[in-house]
Amino acid sequence: MTAQVPRTRLKGWGGVGAMATACALALLFALLLTCTGSQGRTPAKTTGESVSHAERTRAAEECTAPEKQTLPPGDADGPTIAEIKSREGEKRKLVVGVDQNSYRWGYRNPNSGEGVKLEGFDIDLVHRIAEDILGDPDAVQFKAIPTDQRIPAIKDGRVDMVVRTMTINCARIQEVAFSAPYFKTGQQVLAPKSSPVEGYDATLADQEICTAAGSTAYSTLEADRKAGRLPESADIRTTVPNQLDCLVRLQLGEVDAVVTDGALAASQAAQDPTVELKGEAFTTEYYGVAMKKDADDLVRRVNRILVDFRADTADGWQSSYTEWLSATLGEDSSRSAPPAPEYLRRS
Repeated sequence: MTAQVPRTRLKGWGGVGAMATACALALLFALLLTCTGSQGRTPAKTTGESVSHAERTRAAEECTAPEKQTLPPGDADGPTIAEIKSREGEKRKLVVGVDQNSYRWGYRNPNSGEGVKLEGFDIDLVHRIAEDILGDPDAVQFKAIPTDQRIPAIKDGRVDMVVRTMTINCARIQEVAFSAPYFKTGQQVLAPKSSPVEGYDATLADQEICTAAGSTAYSTLEADRKAGRLPESADIRTTVPNQLDCLVRLQLGEVDAVVTDGALAASQAAQDPTVELKGEAFTTEYYGVAMKKDADDLVRRVNRILVDFRADTADGWQSSYTEWLSATLGEDSSRSAPPAPEYLRRS
């Protein structure tokens, strides 16, 4: 019997060196599951929502402008905020689901000194919310959660909110409540510089594409392949719990391309100079703060905080963009700035 010869692939870091470097990063940041058995070619995980698939589909078809389906700003302390403020001692903190492996968004900086602090654009926003609600920017309990656990973590009450590059879309607003947008982005393709892939087009035919389970990238690819906008031969079976695991699989030559938010892909390209963004963004998406569906007072408060955050020219949105994202997305922040908020949800 003839032994099967493994398919040769592009490798961003090369052979054994790639695995060693990937594992070193995993240990350093305590964030990668890949070296200990991350998911492979499995369908995207379900997220434990109670709403049926048919109901979600119908609601999504009727939905327009999901980024506008939020409540007007407010300052009142309702039951959700009152419960947060009533926590005593060390538990008197805002519990927030975040990422710890997205470079410049939410990541553990090994040069931040003792404790290896979480830093990034999303982390700045979390501190701002904690300062407003609890009077202390550091009154936060960070909980690192995988991409596919963002909605379950909110619905199960494990976190008060999720601030984790989470796109507002029609399916998700059936499950959780969102703030107004705080960032604008879009899906893009990431691939090795030497790859024949040129963007989100016919060059993805016969290519193996990695996405994060439960992400908008996976659902977009799935829908586009059914609609004929993505080549039928594109293999989208590879999904992983955390988006950065896709970069490692790309570096190890296990996949040909990654599809994710352009804002995240730019940060990943900064981490590995052998890969690059291919083509332009092919969707328009907005990040929002996600909370429980009935946490109206918290949604209103976060929306008021976001108004102040955007208006604060000294220590607000622009300052955070300049510090964390200008190096990967460019000095001009206008393409990433959220639109003027609209508050169309009334109850």
